Amino acid sequence: MRGLIINADDFGLHRVVNAGIIEGYQRGCITSTSLMPGGRAFDEAVALSRANPGLGVGVHLTLVSEKPVSNIAMIPSLVNKNGYMEENYIKFLLKFIKGEICLKEVETELTAQVEKAVATGLPLTHLDSHQHLHVVPGIIDIVIRLAKRFEIKAIRIPDEPYFFFGGYKFQPVRAIARCGLTFLARLARQKAAREGLITPKHFFGMLAGGNMQERFLYNIIRAVPEGICEIMMHPSLETQTVNSLYNWDLHGQDELAAATSAVIRKEITERRIELLSFGELVYGKSI
Repeated sequence: MRGLIINADDFGLHRVVNAGIIEGYQRGCITSTSLMPGGRAFDEAVALSRANPGLGVGVHLTLVSEKPVSNIAMIPSLVNKNGYMEENYIKFLLKFIKGEICLKEVETELTAQVEKAVATGLPLTHLDSHQHLHVVPGIIDIVIRLAKRFEIKAIRIPDEPYFFFGGYKFQPVRAIARCGLTFLARLARQKAAREGLITPKHFFGMLAGGNMQERFLYNIIRAVPEGICEIMMHPSLETQTVNSLYNWDLHGQDELAAATSAVIRKEITERRIELLSFGELVYGKSI
């Protein structure tokens, strides 16, 4: 039997993202989301979560792009002169490789983020991260400690298969990045398993991340193997606002269209795939 978690990242990033995620849940196949404690629309996302209790909610740990949750004086290696964290994972990793990122400060900031999410009283289902930095060696150990400390029983393992392309246009740089991520994620999976954390067996969505159009999601659905699988998505009500704020190239409207597509729901039904959230995975719905 096949079980599928379709997780929408960046809940709390912006109001248009929040609206897209809720529409994708109410009208489509999204079952789970990841809440950004430092997001500008965090409070609204929390209120929407309470109004939609069937939507599973995890924590989207963030070390890039946003303002930190903790006092910037406590985490100088993580912030720039404007008080923001590094722009993207590439800049973060370059600093990390050069030894300019203090892991103690990473733990301080990620602890503050989880504490803020826990304080909402929402039943948190899992941990994942913005741009997948939680699987970086050293950082994964911090994340596992946080999961155990706050009794969050599941984490994302973004190990998309090395040779899966799903009709997505081949881009060498992105394919190389995917290979590196998958390698680190599989090391992280071993650590998580040793600590008794729950992880879906399969993952898709890195290569098409930010551009999960209907045809790419359809190809992934057709490739979903036996066991529990997570698909990552980034839907939003409209795209221009987020791209102008972050200088990204996301296609949130296309992703929302995919998540609410009748073609996608029909394929999920015909393939007898059971839609789940991380919460159902953690709290006893077995596959």
